Amino acid sequence: MRRLTWTLLSSLFVFALLAGASGARAAKNFPTLIDLPNGWLPEGVVTGRGPVIYSGSRANGAIYAANLRTGEGEIVVPGVTGRVAVGLSFDPRSNYVFAAGGPTGKAFVYDPTSGATVGEYNLASAPTFINDVIVTREAAYFTDSQKAVIYRLPLGPGGRLPATGAVETIPLTGDYRQVAGFNANGIEATPNGKSLIIVHSTLGLLYMVDPTTGVASEIDLGGASVSNGDGILLQGRTLYVVRNQLNQIAVVKLAKDLLSGTVVNTIANPNFDVPTTVTAFGNRLYAVNARFSTPPTPQTTYNIVQVERKSKRR
Repeated sequence: MRRLTWTLLSSLFVFALLAGASGARAAKNFPTLIDLPNGWLPEGVVTGRGPVIYSGSRANGAIYAANLRTGEGEIVVPGVTGRVAVGLSFDPRSNYVFAAGGPTGKAFVYDPTSGATVGEYNLASAPTFINDVIVTREAAYFTDSQKAVIYRLPLGPGGRLPATGAVETIPLTGDYRQVAGFNANGIEATPNGKSLIIVHSTLGLLYMVDPTTGVASEIDLGGASVSNGDGILLQGRTLYVVRNQLNQIAVVKLAKDLLSGTVVNTIANPNFDVPTTVTAFGNRLYAVNARFSTPPTPQTTYNIVQVERKSKRR
């Protein structure tokens, strides 16, 4: 597989320098649709340094990188038979991409510059579905949609990876409920890493979780539901919740203590086709279409959709 070309790398470097000052402005002129390889089977998506976006493949765990300015990209981490990439997270300290391994029960860590696998960790045995991941200053946390736990992978200074046996399993307790079907799905963290937020796909609930104890407190949405909740993204105190089968992104304004919130907006787009996860660059969101309702073939097309953060109030 090819690595990022020097043209793409130089473009990303230039725009990384400009992103802090003009990212919000520039995103307005970026392409609204970014094509992924045919047959890609995406689910996770995350932005990296500057205007670069990564997408993982459920087919073989490969990672694709695209330039948000041009829409051009290529496979930067080759696929491996038996691997899966679901939720993704990016650590800017190391430039590593962390991938949740779905039914493999594993976590994978990749260097998208070299294409190397720099970490592979066994988190759980079947039945399991390692669904999403978020990296904080001290650890990477993974959800399991089949078990009432989160997994903690401690990180050293500069994001240094630990030994293979360092994974911690933390039971989810408190208000958390495990039911038949998919349970814990998307995961986010506050900037200081002291609180996690998890969405429960089947129950349509949000939980604030203590990452050290696993004690979960239900976030009071005033009776609103975020059923079919998948990937989530926290920006300030605004939480974006992708509701996959509904082709929507719920916009939740959270209270300062994270224990309550209000669904203030719903983002919809005619290009949505079962979006699963969302990431941000500037004043735009990027949601990836998993197209779960479309029978996959090697020729099936997939893409990432750019949308504005704001929408009409419900």
